[in-house]
Amino acid sequence: MPVPRKRTRANGEGTVYQRKDGRWEAAGYVLAPGNTHKRIRVYAATRKEALAKLTEKVAASNRGVPVVTAQDSVAAYLTYWLNNVAVHHLRETTHTHYTAVVEHYLIPGLGRKKLAKLTAKDVRTWLNGLRTVCQCCARGIDARRKPDAQTGRRPRCCALGQCCRKRLSPLTLAYIHSVLKSALEHAVREEEIPRNVARNVRTGTPRPRRFNPLTTDEARRFLAAAQNHRHATLFELALRTGLRRGELLGLRWEDLDLDAGTATIRRTLQRTNSRGLATLPTKTISSERRIALPASCVTSLRAHREHQAQEKEETGSDWHDTGHVFTRPDGHLIEPTTLTKQFNALLRDAHLRPIRFHDLRHSTATLLLEQGVELVVIKELLGHAHIGVTATVYAHVRLRLQRQAIDLLGHALGNLTEPDDGDDPPLRAASVR
Repeated sequence: MPVPRKRTRANGEGTVYQRKDGRWEAAGYVLAPGNTHKRIRVYAATRKEALAKLTEKVAASNRGVPVVTAQDSVAAYLTYWLNNVAVHHLRETTHTHYTAVVEHYLIPGLGRKKLAKLTAKDVRTWLNGLRTVCQCCARGIDARRKPDAQTGRRPRCCALGQCCRKRLSPLTLAYIHSVLKSALEHAVREEEIPRNVARNVRTGTPRPRRFNPLTTDEARRFLAAAQNHRHATLFELALRTGLRRGELLGLRWEDLDLDAGTATIRRTLQRTNSRGLATLPTKTISSERRIALPASCVTSLRAHREHQAQEKEETGSDWHDTGHVFTRPDGHLIEPTTLTKQFNALLRDAHLRPIRFHDLRHSTATLLLEQGVELVVIKELLGHAHIGVTATVYAHVRLRLQRQAIDLLGHALGNLTEPDDGDDPPLRAASVR
């Protein structure tokens, strides 16, 4: 009777065996952070599943992707998650914000903890600390501030021993918490940890950000003040259509059909860490849309195109042709932060209260609502993904309109109590059959 041969492992397969508890364990060497190699172990209910898990990690290691396990630190895992996972699924600007949160808050607060030993209590204690600690002191923001020659702004608080008590807002705390939850959720999907401990921590629902839309009178004053500004057409388009700052700066002449009076929103201009000033896809799929242009904006855009052609002729060979509607005098793209500074200066010169540039978008929606425009039309104009977003953001406006409607109904019902002249028959209830 032939003796069955013992199965041998393939080259690079690693060790696969069944444990006493019935589970299968596979072990092998993979690339670790710091360009080193370490032995890892994976577990599964069957030999085939355990081998598949190990093969997947070894394959990633062979591609140069370091493998991070639950035994590594939270800092190592967050770095791995940002560079190898989140970068492929997030918009570039969102990835930049996530990176800032990880570097400024998550790694300094939780980075030394082992991923496998991180508990909900650790997360709660860390978040409570963020609520009470002055971020200017903790991160040395004031100490690194250089004196500004124009404004004369100098270090004025923590660097001088006078704490400014600059604490994080509830919205910022909720955002930091959400980044941690997203990172740990991926660790759960990769079966590195059994559960997402950050989900067990409740931070409370922060109040929505308050915005200050312009009133009808303020909107008229703003348009009047912007008439002689270089970006008068841009400011008018922002107020009359509700386009975002990046969408305005990302507009190209090919996106406009001035004869039909329409604009197609395809892209947005953003400042990124990797590419600098770059055109990116719109914020969401719904943000890619076609909108109708007001007649006044069509007229302003025609005049703006003629003015841009004159600048191009005067600049000559130094003109940088990007095809964008709104550019600097030499044709280069406009920096978003520069536009915001010019907007703030315009508000000061017009003696208008300070608002954010994004509040022009809120002003558009608010004024349209007050004119009785349907919510679904505003949703399509603003490019919201769902009408529920529009309804939630402008709930206070709708409540005020409801009050006006109820008052109108009250006046109408009040008139019914007045005595009639006897020409009409008295009101009576209809019989029910």
